[in-house]
Amino acid sequence: MAGQSFLSESMLGWSIFTFILMVILTFCWFYIRKFQSRQESEVVSTITAICALAIALITSALLPVDIFLVSFMKFPNGTYKDWAANNETRGHIEDTVLYGYYTLYSIILFCVFLWIPFVYFYYEERDDDNVNKCSQVKNALKYTVGFAIVCVVLLLIGAFVPLEPPPGQNSTQWEKVQYLFEELGSSHGLPALSFSISSLTLIGMLAVITYTAYGMSVLPLNLIKGTRSVVYERLENTEDIDDVEHQIEKLKSKCEDGRPLSSRDRANLQELEGKLQVLRRRGRHLDIAERNCCTKVGSALRPLKITLGIFFILVALLFTVALFISNLDKALHSAGISSGFIIFGTNITNPLNELLLVLQPVFPLDYILITVITMYFVVTSMAGIRNMGIWFFWIRLYKIRPKKTRPQALLFLCMILLLIVLHTSYMIYSLAPQYVMYGSQKYLVQMPSAGPASGNSTTRICDADAPEDQCTVTRSYLFLHKFWFFSTIYYFGNWAFIGAFLIGLAVSCCRGKKSVIEGEVEADDSDFSDDEYVH
Repeated sequence: MAGQSFLSESMLGWSIFTFILMVILTFCWFYIRKFQSRQESEVVSTITAICALAIALITSALLPVDIFLVSFMKFPNGTYKDWAANNETRGHIEDTVLYGYYTLYSIILFCVFLWIPFVYFYYEERDDDNVNKCSQVKNALKYTVGFAIVCVVLLLIGAFVPLEPPPGQNSTQWEKVQYLFEELGSSHGLPALSFSISSLTLIGMLAVITYTAYGMSVLPLNLIKGTRSVVYERLENTEDIDDVEHQIEKLKSKCEDGRPLSSRDRANLQELEGKLQVLRRRGRHLDIAERNCCTKVGSALRPLKITLGIFFILVALLFTVALFISNLDKALHSAGISSGFIIFGTNITNPLNELLLVLQPVFPLDYILITVITMYFVVTSMAGIRNMGIWFFWIRLYKIRPKKTRPQALLFLCMILLLIVLHTSYMIYSLAPQYVMYGSQKYLVQMPSAGPASGNSTTRICDADAPEDQCTVTRSYLFLHKFWFFSTIYYFGNWAFIGAFLIGLAVSCCRGKKSVIEGEVEADDSDFSDDEYVH
C-alpha cells in the first residue's frame, strides 16, 4: 500500500511537471514569434531560439521537483515514510534527480558552446550570396571550434581541480557539507560538468546584474507611468516636421542663384533630410497606433496596468529585501570567504524563505510560486534587454523590438536568457536558502529531560546540526555549490545586484513617460521595415 501511495503521488507530481513543460514550450513559441522579424525570419534560428529558451526554463522547473522529492520522503512529524525508510530507495530517487540535472546541464553546454554558435555563424555566412551551402557549413564549423575548445578547457579544469578531502568524525558543519560534495562527485565527470555550469552561471550573474536588475525597476514603473498621449505625440511630430522642412527650405534657398552649398551646409542638409524621413515614418506609425484597437484597449486597461505595476514593484522590493537579509545573514554567520559564505539555515528571519516553507506542504503551491519567480526573472530580464539592447562593453550589437528582431539578435537573446535562468537557481537559493537546501524536512530530537526510552521527543526543521541520516540535501544545492570560490563570487554579485537595482530604480523614476510607439522607429531602420505596418 505504501508503494502504491508513493507511485500515485509521484505520478501526480510528474503529471504537473509535464503540464508545466507544455506551458513552457507554448510560452517560448509565442515569446520568440512576438519579437521575430517578419522580413528576416529563418526557420533554423527560430527553432534553435525556442529550444534553447525552453531548455533553460525546463532546467529551472526541475528545482522545485528536487525540493519536493526530498520533502516528500518524510512526514510532518519528522519520521520517514515507509517507502523512504530504506537508504537504497532514497538513494535511487536522489540519483534520478541527479541524472536529470546531468542531462539538462549537458544539453545547455551543447547549446551554448556548439549549437547556438554554429547556427549564428551559419546565418552570418548566409548573408554572402557568393557562398554555397557547403562553404557556409565549413565556415560555421571553423568558427564554432573556438567555442568547443573553451568548453573542453572548462571540463578539463573542472575534472582535475584539486578538492581537499573531508576530515574524520570530529568535523565542523562546513566540513560535513564538503563531505557530501565529495560523495556526490566521486568521479571526474560530475566536477567537470559542475565547473563548466558554474562558469556559465558566473556569466549569467553578470547578465542578471546588467539586465534583470534594471528590468525589475523599469518594467513596473513603465506600467505605472503608462505611455504618452497619441494625439499629443502626433501634434508634436507634425510641428517637428514643419520645423525641419522650414530649415531645409532655408538651406536650399542659398543655392537658388546657382552657387553651390558649402560642405558644412551640405552636411546639415543631409542630416535634416534624414531626420525628416524618420519624422515622417514616426507620423505613419502614430497614425496607425491611433487607429489601432490595441491602443484603445490599453487605455481602457489603464487601472489594471497600474495595479500590476504596483504589484511588480512590491515583488521587486520583496526580492531585494530578502536578498539583503540573506547576504547579511551570510556576512554575520557564515564561515567567511574560505567557505563561499555558505550557511546551513536562516539565523535572521527571511520573509520569502518563511513563505515557501509555509506553502511547501500544500503541494503544488510552492512549485507554482517558484515557477512564478522564475518567470518573473525572465520577464523583467526581457524588459531590461529590450530597453537597453544587447551590448558588448560600450558597443551596442543588436536591438530587441517586436516583429523586427534579427535572427542573430534572437540567438543572442536566448543565450543571455539561458544564462540568466541558470543563475536564477542560485538567486532562489539566496532568496530562500533553507527551503532550497532542505525543503520542509523535519527531524526528531529527544528532549534533554527525558531518556531515549521515554519516547518524549520534538521536531525541528532540518539544518546542518541534524544527524546525517535524518535530512537529505537537494541535488541542486550540492551541484551548484561544489566549488567554494564560485559561491564567494556569487555572494559579492548579490551585493552588486542590489546596488544595480537601486540605481536602475532611481533612473527609471527620473525618466518620463515612454512613447506609444517606443522602439518601432529608429534612425538606422530601413524603409522596407515599415511594410508590415503599412499593408
